[in-house]
Amino acid sequence: MNSLWLSDNNIFKNIDLNNNLDKDFSTDVCVIGAGIFGLTCAYYLTKLGFDVTVLEKSDIASKATGNTTGKITSQHGLFYDYLTNSYGQKFAKDYLDVNEEAIENIKNIIDEEKINCDFKYQNSYVYTTKKDELKFIKKEYNAVSDLGYNCELVTKTGLPFNIVGALCFKKQAEFHPIKYLAGLCKCIIERNGKIYTNTTAVDVKMEDSDYITYANGHEIKSKYVIIATHYPFINFPGFYFTKMYQSTSYLIAVDTKKTLFKGMHISAGVPTLSFRTALYNNKEILLIGGMDHKTGHPSSYKDTYGKLEDIAKKYYPDSNVLFRWNTRDCISLDKLPYIGHFSSSMPNMFVGTGFKKWGMTLSNVAANIIVDKICGNLNKYEYLFKSTRLKPIKNHDEFKNMLVQSTNSLLLNKLKRPNMSFDEIENNSGSIIEVNNEKVGIYKDKNGKIYAVNPICTHLGCLLSWNDIDKTWDCPCHGSRFNFDGTNLYDPAFKNLDTYDL
Repeated sequence: MNSLWLSDNNIFKNIDLNNNLDKDFSTDVCVIGAGIFGLTCAYYLTKLGFDVTVLEKSDIASKATGNTTGKITSQHGLFYDYLTNSYGQKFAKDYLDVNEEAIENIKNIIDEEKINCDFKYQNSYVYTTKKDELKFIKKEYNAVSDLGYNCELVTKTGLPFNIVGALCFKKQAEFHPIKYLAGLCKCIIERNGKIYTNTTAVDVKMEDSDYITYANGHEIKSKYVIIATHYPFINFPGFYFTKMYQSTSYLIAVDTKKTLFKGMHISAGVPTLSFRTALYNNKEILLIGGMDHKTGHPSSYKDTYGKLEDIAKKYYPDSNVLFRWNTRDCISLDKLPYIGHFSSSMPNMFVGTGFKKWGMTLSNVAANIIVDKICGNLNKYEYLFKSTRLKPIKNHDEFKNMLVQSTNSLLLNKLKRPNMSFDEIENNSGSIIEVNNEKVGIYKDKNGKIYAVNPICTHLGCLLSWNDIDKTWDCPCHGSRFNFDGTNLYDPAFKNLDTYDL
């Protein structure tokens, strides 16, 4: 399954990317990860004259950024009432202001660099079809209005179904994220920055006042390091694996064969549903997303893509699904990103993570904070996202659930006997079985060919679960993902699974 954004293989055709790292060298800044956060950092830093090197273990933006909805907005669900009650009105206002600034920052980059990426200003809506949820939208309206922001309560948004009410943020935006990043890559390389794809960073170590990044058997020496790998792959110090989980959500792109509404829409309640339009072959198509769940929890096609397709058929009976894809987002337990120093014990090493499904906007926020720190400038919004914060965990339920899941996957589930035998596994499906008192992950392809792996995550040793939708092994603890043949796909793990010959 491939996303709409990643469907065009020619977007990077004329950009001089390095295929992989093949030598040792020194640079001012080493950026690990070529998604929107890492490349935005590299763009700003090369513009300021820094020598920047970007490392990407696969292809540019092929993971979280390439599988997003592509919405650029300061409306992050019903969030400002939560922020005001949890941290105070000034905190909430600063969060709103910095995200509004990020929208204009992205637009300024697009205009200055003449990047053709289908950028369009749109109104953004959080809507509900349920009367008992309207009170939460009204509370959010009051909270945002008290911050001095001009939002509106409306009862019509253009959606093909009736709503009870919605909160509207005006002059938000949408774009094609991969076309945007292609523009950033072009600028970075024109300013003598280097971008290495198919290059896996496996460790970073301090050496006096510098850092050595180890990747593809080579060493890169730098004064600064930015960890931009979606989920930090370095466990200690930092301990981000104790402070975040990953959530998987699903999207389909649909040719409705009808004129579509304007604006970007997301539901207030659960399950989350998202609607926006996009251009494909010079025609407007519909993107429907949602049905999210904690990564690693088994789910079915029927309950994910199937439900999105049912919605498309209900309102657009003649529609045709063009693309299906899913993404995973890092979510911190207090629902705020971690932006700043990777650890208080590692000066000049920085991180941006935990963007909680709003990475298009928050990535720009994070990049500006990190660039200011490297340049020695004060950023007035840095305090909102302090990466080394040690505040009490506000979301006790999610913290408890994460501890229970990690305990089960690290210990208890390993002791349980699998409830399926080898013969019960159907072709094009997989499961964990027991062989000689050892757990083995088995996948049988459509022709019955067998792939056997050690179903233990190479990150921190959690027992993996089989994902029958994508034919992958997923980690329920921290969200790592592996292909059916054991190849690592998603961080924080970067090593492949051990495989067996059966």
